[in-house]
Amino acid sequence: MSMSRRKFLGATASAVIVAGTMAKGRVFGANDRVNVCVMGINGRGKSHIKAFSAISQAQVAGLCDVDTTLFDSRVQEYFGRNNLPKPKTYADIRDVLDDKDIDAISTATPNHWHSLATIWACQAGKDMYVEKPMTHNIYEGLKVVEAAKKYNRIVQHGTQLRSNPGFQEGIQLLKDGYIGDVYMARCVCYKWRGDIGKGVPGQPPSTLRWDLWQGPAKEKPFMVKAANPEEGIFVPYFWHWVWEYGNGDIGNQGVHQLDAARWGLGVNTPYRVSSMGGMFLWDDAKEVYNVSSSSFMFKGADGKDKIMTLEVRPWYTNDEMGGTSFGVMFYGSEGVITFPSYSGYLAYKCKKFGESEMEPAQKRMDGDDKNHYQNFIDCVISRDASKITAPPIEGHYSSALSHYALTGARINRVLEINDQTGEITNVDWTSIPGLTEEEATLYLKRDYREGFAIGDEV
Repeated sequence: MSMSRRKFLGATASAVIVAGTMAKGRVFGANDRVNVCVMGINGRGKSHIKAFSAISQAQVAGLCDVDTTLFDSRVQEYFGRNNLPKPKTYADIRDVLDDKDIDAISTATPNHWHSLATIWACQAGKDMYVEKPMTHNIYEGLKVVEAAKKYNRIVQHGTQLRSNPGFQEGIQLLKDGYIGDVYMARCVCYKWRGDIGKGVPGQPPSTLRWDLWQGPAKEKPFMVKAANPEEGIFVPYFWHWVWEYGNGDIGNQGVHQLDAARWGLGVNTPYRVSSMGGMFLWDDAKEVYNVSSSSFMFKGADGKDKIMTLEVRPWYTNDEMGGTSFGVMFYGSEGVITFPSYSGYLAYKCKKFGESEMEPAQKRMDGDDKNHYQNFIDCVISRDASKITAPPIEGHYSSALSHYALTGARINRVLEINDQTGEITNVDWTSIPGLTEEEATLYLKRDYREGFAIGDEV
């Protein structure tokens, strides 16, 4: 394996300093509103429309989606009923990039579009709110960071828990030593994901621009349900479990928990990752593992080891501390702090040092998604990137954890990682049975389709 192949991140995070280039953007006056275009208006995109419409300093001025049948219902539901100005509609993001009236883009597309859309937005002089995971593979992370710096743009990653006062207070308690020496974070991701059946190649709806939907991904046929060929099986939602488009629940819900765990432990890149996964319970059309167990080892700022674990399963499960199906639990020498939601925490202290019995000591649940959208708009207006609560470098670190875990599970290897560069140091990719050199590369950096590539220069 050559150094250029192995060192797929291309640079250390600390070296991503690109000077001198600025994309032009609007200067906001005291009474100006940020014109936002929401890209991807199914599912999570509806939350984006609602949130930005409720912010006085913002206006949803555009809707972008490759499924043109969605426009009329979205306009009526979110604008007509609320007497808001009717937004422009676009089927192609490139038309949004050319529109000088749009200041910012908020993207809730499938994962494989996230990084490319963000880089294109930065190059066009537009700010970007990008849903998690920020990347579809590890290579893309620092490319987004470089683009935001190079073009002086505001980029907010959609890990909204970072903007909630209750969550912020709980993380500060960890850093202040409230439960002593924090050595472990345990993440759980138990979402209800049932059998989706089998799929077969079919025809996309005439109103869906399937070629554009695929974007940077390898061209594949549109898949429909074997039991109902009139209905897509992966579009609009279950693309999450297709390797070309999604990252399973590790890269969907799990990124929130991994991000919170990193934040609380004060760590960035692991030096070792061990992960196992598989398809359990159903024999359906999903490709990405629906059950997995992953462990990450870090060196903390104090030089001590820190461990993080993540469990993903899709069906019946037990409640965890706080009664949650997703969350993070931090373990320290003097107690436990659990974060059972995006809003805040529950703290438990030892009754007496050295004893295992604990009692509830402190809690705060305060915050919702509106704080994160507001933070993005505030930073767009102020142009102060230092105030972004979830900047792209954090999006890169947290998204990369899901990619390391999936990669290790796919090749059945414990990964040793240079925690300064992100380079996987112990794998001879060409020696893995049944894996060609070309296929190995795609675990780290995809083979982009022409016209949708993320190059080494952004």
